[in-house]
Amino acid sequence: MTLPLRPALHAEDTLLSRLLDGTYPPGSLLPAERELAASLGVTRPTLREALQRLARDGLLEIRQGKPTRVRHPEEGGLRVLAHLSRTGDLGSLVPHLLDLRAALLPHWMAAVHDPARLQAHLAAPPTTEAPEDFTAFDWTVQHLAAEGSGNPLAPLLLGAFHEVYGRAGPLYFAAPAARERARDHYRALHAALALGPAAARQVALTTALDSVALWQEAARG
Repeated sequence: MTLPLRPALHAEDTLLSRLLDGTYPPGSLLPAERELAASLGVTRPTLREALQRLARDGLLEIRQGKPTRVRHPEEGGLRVLAHLSRTGDLGSLVPHLLDLRAALLPHWMAAVHDPARLQAHLAAPPTTEAPEDFTAFDWTVQHLAAEGSGNPLAPLLLGAFHEVYGRAGPLYFAAPAARERARDHYRALHAALALGPAAARQVALTTALDSVALWQEAARG
């Protein structure tokens, strides 16, 4: 059962939807606080909390004594992804997440200085068929690779996708073929890490692209 969002988060998501669909276009001014709160069905203190959160994410500019100005959505950065994962078409996000995985994971895998933790994880893939278990396992693969790469920005970048991945991942792993292929991928990655950076990079790229192809094939079917 999906739990209802608390009022401030509901107001925030509704406002963000209006920003993204052009109801309040970039450069425009939001309605007066009383009017906006009424349209969202929340109190003014709750509205202020939602506005402050969106302002912190760079989507709004709150000016003392003046109307709140709408900034461009891209100024909100990766925060917008979390909103889309809650309110948008999750299926449309899966291929983009897979593409991003194919772009980043090979570099992180090749840069892992001490692969012992990652190898130990890869050696014990899920024994269940639950898509959520595969999603959690695969996320840990990426996290350990990012953390082990020695690039301090890698875990931060990956972390920005955590909520989106947690929601979209089960869609991909819902297919038995995806789970079976993933186990093959994990075995290949485990073996490649023992062979050195070049092998780790190549196998990570090959397996990631295979995941993209598998999703595309499923989408066509």
